[in-house]
Amino acid sequence: MSLPREPIENIFKSLPLQTQNTITTCVQAMTDLKQKGGKIVVVTGSGPNLHEGVTTLIAELINKGIIDGVTTSSAVIAHEMAGTLDEVHRVDGRKLDIAAEVLPRGDIFEATVMTEEQKRQVASEMLFDETLYENILALPGSRIIKAAGNMAYPMGLRTENLAKEILFIAKSKGQPFESIAGKGADPRTMLGAGARNNVPVLVTIPQLVGGGTVGLAIGDSISITERATRIATMLGSADMIIESAVALTQEIHDGPFETYTGHGVWAHWEGYPTYSLQNKILVRLDLDPNLQKAWDFEKKSSQVQEAIDKGLPKTKMMDIPFRMEMSGFARLEKSLPLIGDIGVIWPILAVQLEKKLGIELDFISYPQQTAEGQKMRQWIVDNVKPVEKAKLF
Repeated sequence: MSLPREPIENIFKSLPLQTQNTITTCVQAMTDLKQKGGKIVVVTGSGPNLHEGVTTLIAELINKGIIDGVTTSSAVIAHEMAGTLDEVHRVDGRKLDIAAEVLPRGDIFEATVMTEEQKRQVASEMLFDETLYENILALPGSRIIKAAGNMAYPMGLRTENLAKEILFIAKSKGQPFESIAGKGADPRTMLGAGARNNVPVLVTIPQLVGGGTVGLAIGDSISITERATRIATMLGSADMIIESAVALTQEIHDGPFETYTGHGVWAHWEGYPTYSLQNKILVRLDLDPNLQKAWDFEKKSSQVQEAIDKGLPKTKMMDIPFRMEMSGFARLEKSLPLIGDIGVIWPILAVQLEKKLGIELDFISYPQQTAEGQKMRQWIVDNVKPVEKAKLF
């Protein structure tokens, strides 16, 4: 699905001038890097990246050779395994005689709206209670599009069961869970695009908790040390790191093997492979204007680094709510804050990259609150498919 570019260009023109200038700077840096063979790695968070079509856009950028590595959360992996977004029918679970104590807030129970072909596929893979399924659909309720799988029957349960089988394969092959899951994933997911293009897609250690059994299976597939090493190798190879609506990034981009911020000094001392963030471009897409304030403080007066050097609390020195990732971000010489909605910024970056690099993207995301964004979300529901179990074997 490729939406018209003109509305996206108009959105760009409506943004504050500072944001426009930062986007232009970012796109030029990305263009320069790709033209000379540089690498770009994206560090993604959960929820908004799925709902805004950003993970699907990143998959397209992987397929077109723009993105060279991705870190994400176990929740995103679970949702991509189920097809990224799906349509669910939500009802009062108490009317299905499901114990109230196991129902989520609001007593909601959900069913994935499936085609007949999808129902046959599920029935061939697991115990599928079609009577329960039809009873859910027959009850009055609401239909919404949301992150795929999760609590919806049967796709949420299917993903949980499939995770156990993928874990067995991953451990037998000595590979991360994500690599194996990617073999059966849709090429329009980050998982599937990564597997097809030999681009690493890995869950970071701070983002392991989530995604139910998927998160546990990801954590169990390889050791914490090996996961940290693989992520360090990926980030070390990058010339630019783009952080997209994700928390705890100082623990991600610094990590135990990074030396420029100081955390990896003893790992290097002891002879482990390390890397440095020095001279890397670090772009952060974030809604928090305090990130811009922290960045401005550092660029104008070096207050962030000064506070660190003196062991002083940064919050009191600058009088702003200070998240840890602001510190690791603001004091890097080539950091670039992009304050705004990722659903707005990512399609603008993509459209401008098309022009600069002379490529044509087959998918462009769009802000979900717009009419085009709603069409995009429905397209993902209809076209991005769950992991095909047969392909895994």
